[in-house]
Amino acid sequence: MERVRDLSELPKAHLHLHFTGSMRPGTVLELADKYGVRLPETLIEALTSGEPPKLRATDERGWFRFQRLYDAARSCVREPEDIQRLVREAAEEDVRDGSGWLEIQVDPTSYAPRLGGLIPALEIILDAVDTASRETGLGMRLLVAANRMKHPLDARTLARLAVRYADRGIVGFGLSNDERRGMARDFDRAFHIAREGGLLSAPHGGELTGPASVRDCLDDLHATRIGHGVRAAEDPRLLKRLADRGITCEVCPASNVALGVYEKPEDVPLRTLFESGVPLALGADDPLLFGSRLAAQYEIARRHHAFTDAELAELARQSVRGSAAPRETKERLLAGVDTWLTEPVSA
Repeated sequence: MERVRDLSELPKAHLHLHFTGSMRPGTVLELADKYGVRLPETLIEALTSGEPPKLRATDERGWFRFQRLYDAARSCVREPEDIQRLVREAAEEDVRDGSGWLEIQVDPTSYAPRLGGLIPALEIILDAVDTASRETGLGMRLLVAANRMKHPLDARTLARLAVRYADRGIVGFGLSNDERRGMARDFDRAFHIAREGGLLSAPHGGELTGPASVRDCLDDLHATRIGHGVRAAEDPRLLKRLADRGITCEVCPASNVALGVYEKPEDVPLRTLFESGVPLALGADDPLLFGSRLAAQYEIARRHHAFTDAELAELARQSVRGSAAPRETKERLLAGVDTWLTEPVSA
């Protein structure tokens, strides 16, 4: 059997991981039992079998089903200690997969009702991130994301709050949920507030809709990173624009297939993006529902797209360069990538 380098030992940064979706299946089941939450049968089956549910969110009915499962999992997180457990376990999983830097994404309004309000919820999350980072050694920061299904005024409130807590570990501002709802330009004021406060702009785009949504993120929200962005592969001029401006796309191959954006792993246009010079940062998105974590995304690149070890190392470098990590952290991780690539392959 051919010997290959262990992808879980490849130093990398993880830039696309959602808070609720980062949970371990066993944690959701334990918390549901603790609080008497009745989970949907399809979610229980997925969590116990290890097989991700069939979602196909490319139509609105499918997205509603995905969101229902997601909301059910979120309803199991009710106390500060649940937040602490979620964040610590997410950090442990990332460390196991070779991540040296994690930017975890959250909409704190989702947890505010059970945690005493928006500000207490955000402070609890930030404290959990700080504790998990110290305990695991993983560099870890927070990206606050607005929900495009809600009113743009809510996004402005979140942006102001994110800026207020930037010195506590918030590095970016995002926009998530179904990109077929809510025009990007409706959220331009919120992103202006975030950028003026020194936060990077990382909205979702180019997943469920085509290249136009990526252009909207660039034109209306002045994105410095794009959550997903894979549909940019359908527009050569857009690819060149992303490459020329060095806009990192946070590509989540397993998620793309699970949600029906592409039929098979080999259909995800990783090669097209990579060879066009678009910086990429592979991410797990919501491993709770999609069934695979960070290192598995690199395995998809290796197995289904024939990425060599040198190319996989470059993917890791691009994830580090696209992060908000401090310079010394980036230098350490980049040196680690070089070491991974040059050391002999073990038996």
